Amino acid sequence: QLAESGGGLAQAGDSLRLSCVASGSAVYKFSRSAMAWFRQAPGMEREFVAGILGSGGGEVYADSVRGRFTISRDNARNIVALQMNNLKPEDTAVYYCAADTNIGIKDVSTAAVIYDDWGQGTQVTVSS
Repeated sequence: QLAESGGGLAQAGDSLRLSCVASGSAVYKFSRSAMAWFRQAPGMEREFVAGILGSGGGEVYADSVRGRFTISRDNARNIVALQMNNLKPEDTAVYYCAADTNIGIKDVSTAAVIYDDWGQGTQVTVSS
């Protein structure tokens, strides 16, 4: 199970930090799972935001957030975080945490279909 937190209301230029905690059966797979954040705005498809390998390296970012967002993880606490700086109204969406639990992952995938564990999502709303 994955549970996101940290969403809320922000103004353009503000920062928010999202966290995703793994619990239950997800804990046993967490350290070897690639973790990612996706987001979905109303009427839009779910899109990849950022991802990180189980080792903590291999970070990948969407062009729209590169330089503003930072993904990190703490395997000892089973947490993956997304630090979002300089927020823009177009960042408004429901943000989802996801895990790719396949064995032997060498690269972060940007395809949602690859990820097999998902959180319920947390709303981020950025006003101009």
